Amino acid sequence: MLDKKNLPYIVSINISSGGVPKLPIDSIYVSCSGLKGDGHNHAKHYDPIQAVCLQDVEQLEGLNLKGYSLVPGATGENLTVKNLHVNKLPLKAVLKFSGGVVVEISKVRKPCYVMDAIHPRLKEDTVGCHGMYARVIQEGMLTSGEMIDVILPSLSNELIKSSAL
Repeated sequence: MLDKKNLPYIVSINISSGGVPKLPIDSIYVSCSGLKGDGHNHAKHYDPIQAVCLQDVEQLEGLNLKGYSLVPGATGENLTVKNLHVNKLPLKAVLKFSGGVVVEISKVRKPCYVMDAIHPRLKEDTVGCHGMYARVIQEGMLTSGEMIDVILPSLSNELIKSSAL
């Protein structure tokens, strides 16, 4: 068995018919539109750039130490991950899941008023650590416990792209 002690992996896959909390499931099909069966209460969330929302379990644990009661999916993330430090990843970082799904970090997730229903201070306490959104590059099945390989965008690739503009 692979030691997950320090390697990034999926702790929980979470979906709902809309809104929060999203509840854990074992596996799901991920398309360019997002996780199959995952609903949203606001049209702004139906955007391929925001197909998958990721949050670190370490952030939830840290917030719990501040007096919150948060479990995976409570704040609306699709994937609760460990050892990824998702808010420290640059945009365009690619995440390859061991089952074959590939996503690219596309947008910082900002806390919204929906967090007020959980706790009036949560929105303020999660600024800068509320997770990230990703677009789907390779569709497929995703299973809880999958390992995550991180490919950081290289400076040389960014220079080539910017000089072509």
